[in-house]
Amino acid sequence: MLDRTSPLPLWAQIADDLRARLARNEFSERFPTDEDLVREYAVSRQTVREAVRRLEQAGVVERHRGRGTFLRPTPEFEQPLQRIYSLAHSITGQGLAERSTVLRFEPAHDPAAAAALGLERGAALTFIERLRIAGEQPLSLERSWLPESIGSRLTGEDLAHGSIYEAIARQAGLTVTGGSERIRAIKGDARTRELLKLPRSEVVLQVERLVLAGEKAVERRLSAMRGDRFSLTAEWR
Repeated sequence: MLDRTSPLPLWAQIADDLRARLARNEFSERFPTDEDLVREYAVSRQTVREAVRRLEQAGVVERHRGRGTFLRPTPEFEQPLQRIYSLAHSITGQGLAERSTVLRFEPAHDPAAAAALGLERGAALTFIERLRIAGEQPLSLERSWLPESIGSRLTGEDLAHGSIYEAIARQAGLTVTGGSERIRAIKGDARTRELLKLPRSEVVLQVERLVLAGEKAVERRLSAMRGDRFSLTAEWR
């Protein structure tokens, strides 16, 4: 199955063949060990390790010292981008318990957040930081800035469960109607990765969100989401 006269390195040929076999669902029960692949492809252990390392870099498999190589699980949560969404509803929609740990809830001044909300750069804001948990595992670290006139009304709300937008509707009489998001993959700082219990090989999906109620900006949010548990999808027609 390998062409030893090809200019393509053996490790690359093996990686391509393994991808094809994965597409045929050959490794649904377990991924072969390095020893299995050495025997099967009749190559050196170094060649096999390089092929598997490339699959790991591509996010296809995970290698764990002393345990072996495993297929990387697909994300548990897929969220379409066509409309505004609530993470709480996404979690409960999967049949998992949803809760949040409120890490900070305090008055704040943040010129960048204020400008995004269409306020004076020195305007009074409310800052809320929540660790969102799905089942028993953290899913997202959310940092929200709200105009003080809205955030101060949420003081008595139970933000350990449910959507902050429902709380805004109850306490401020504002219904979220739309917004925008900007998404990129980042490494994430040490505190974020520790709170999310993020595996070393995984990235953080940073989601910058601005939420509107009609023409009024009601929230500036910066979310750090676990890339191995959450994916965002889009469809064009």
